Amino acid sequence: MNHTFLPWIAAGLFALAVLHTFSTKYFEQLAHKHPRHAGVWHLLGEVEVVFGLWAMVLAVTMFTLAGKADTLQYLESRNFTEPLFVFAIMVVAGTRPILQACGLLVHRLARLVPLPTAMVHYCLLLSAVPLLGSFITEPAAMTLAALMLRDSVFSAQVSERLKYATLGVLFVNVSIGGTLTPFAAPPVLMVASTWQWDLPFMLQTFGWKAAVAVLVNALAVTFLMRRELLGLGEPAPARMTVPAVVVLVHAAFLLGVVFFAHHPVIFMGLLLFFIGYASAYAHHQDRLILREALLVAFFLAGLVVLGGQQAWWLQPALMGLSADAVFYGAVVLTAITDNAALTYLASLVPGLSDEFKVAIVAGAVTGGGLTVIANAPNPAGVSILKGRFDQGVVHAGKLLLAALPPTLVAGMAFRLL
Repeated sequence: MNHTFLPWIAAGLFALAVLHTFSTKYFEQLAHKHPRHAGVWHLLGEVEVVFGLWAMVLAVTMFTLAGKADTLQYLESRNFTEPLFVFAIMVVAGTRPILQACGLLVHRLARLVPLPTAMVHYCLLLSAVPLLGSFITEPAAMTLAALMLRDSVFSAQVSERLKYATLGVLFVNVSIGGTLTPFAAPPVLMVASTWQWDLPFMLQTFGWKAAVAVLVNALAVTFLMRRELLGLGEPAPARMTVPAVVVLVHAAFLLGVVFFAHHPVIFMGLLLFFIGYASAYAHHQDRLILREALLVAFFLAGLVVLGGQQAWWLQPALMGLSADAVFYGAVVLTAITDNAALTYLASLVPGLSDEFKVAIVAGAVTGGGLTVIANAPNPAGVSILKGRFDQGVVHAGKLLLAALPPTLVAGMAFRLL
């Protein structure tokens, strides 16, 4: 890719894609104003379509300027393991047996606390489930939390204020909640092997601080929204209608996909076997969330294609900062690009100090809830929950404002504790 103007064009298209994510509600409004072309406007209003659409524009531009050979070489050099993994884990995690088992566990834990069950249940979904992401991966935790919130809190007539506050805390807590282990959070996964970060290091450097921030964020939003939560009444008792053996089979598929998360040949094969199993025992299943998972995978794949052309300005921007400043720089840059991309670029630079390494990862996970594109699991949460928002759209500006307070808490935990 030696064409002089191509990096600048790619950066421009990336900027347009970011702007597009903040403008999806505008396209939904156009769909209502111009019903004749409502399908096109609805398509442009789907946040999951944004980066895939602009990635296609980039590919066409590359074909025009650089030719077929260079374009195919670039596209085939991209690593699409993460989009494929998120697709697989969403489909497996978002099934009735897994949801019922998790719902029963959360309900029983909520009963142990001598407080209104509705508040405790809500708090657990925003704290325990995101921390569970350190073991079953962040995309799985996001899928479970979003589906359980959709079917409980978001299914009632609650205010948009509560919805955005919940989404902001959920995104931030999932982003930092995966840092207890070196294999669950995408920005950690990108550097753990290269920098030789093991489980004890993660727990000591990030894990306990993240757990404190997750708990503070969950308790704070629960307290602030207590009146609306109490108005929901007691949640319906969790019931298991699925045989235990079916739950165990689903759990085995889920663990298999997680264990082989870096090997798409295996986990995609497991997914195909799982779809066959789910079809054979359809009476124990709800609709598989294939459409939602495909849209999220399309979004992330587009981000991979577009993001691969941004290293020429992102890497100098990061490396030009001091170890202290890089934390704040990473928080800001994460809002406009995937946080895993930032840490991956840092991992390519030799001779970084330990302080710099910790600061850039801490900043990347801290800013992972600010926008839909900041963290790989975020599009999954939006895809599942957006139908409960006004006009079926999650407004990027409102999400940013809602995520700022929990982001500040996370930042204070990583910098001050």
